Amino acid sequence: MGTRFALALALGIVVGILAAAILALAVVSMAGGPAATVTLPPASAAPPTPPSGAAGGSPATSATASAGPAATSEGAGASSGPAATSEGTGASPGASPGASPGASPGASSASGGLFGVGLAAPPLQVERLGGGTIDLASLRGKPVWVVFTGTYCPPCRDEYPFLESFATRYAGSGLVVVTVHEKDDAAAVAALTSELGITFPVGLDPAGTAGRDWKAIALPIHFWVDRDGIVRAGALGGVGPDVMASNLATILPGIEVTT
Repeated sequence: MGTRFALALALGIVVGILAAAILALAVVSMAGGPAATVTLPPASAAPPTPPSGAAGGSPATSATASAGPAATSEGAGASSGPAATSEGTGASPGASPGASPGASPGASSASGGLFGVGLAAPPLQVERLGGGTIDLASLRGKPVWVVFTGTYCPPCRDEYPFLESFATRYAGSGLVVVTVHEKDDAAAVAALTSELGITFPVGLDPAGTAGRDWKAIALPIHFWVDRDGIVRAGALGGVGPDVMASNLATILPGIEVTT
């Protein structure tokens, strides 16, 4: 009995030791295994700040800002406002072949441009109202004021008395004023000029050929040509006597031109 008890006790101790050993190995095996890892998604990169003027950023300032309607001195860029233009400027955006009602003197520009300021005037040869021909080449040596106009254009009609006044007062200085009626009715032109007592040459351009050559994009349009056949000034729109006098002075040097 005592021997069996001793053997059972010894066996129990051995089993216990083996169990403890197995448990210890399991713990060591778990402790020495690879550690679990957690992979985080990469953080979103902040979008790069666009350079100034690029898409998505603040709009860049234009290097060539559009001019306002205020007049500029001779040699400046043409006005883009609605005012009539003078001294070689571009046409008013609202101008139409019929008229430029309510227009006022505008800005000026460098040589060339719409009016060809500083350049030789284009050839001009049109039928003269009442018979004959008006030929600009035959007027070389005289200051010539050329106006493309029309009886269907109210500002054009309004300018006629001023044109007649300047033509009469400065005829002694050699001035010749010439109006050219674009695609107009000869009878209507004759009635208007007779009513107003016009004495200077009046031309007819029924096909608009001369107007195209002179870039008469709207009416009325004025060109002041000096004795050498060079365009010295130009104006677009129903300009008044002040602008007329100022531009007329460019082809009458040394002469005081008044309204």
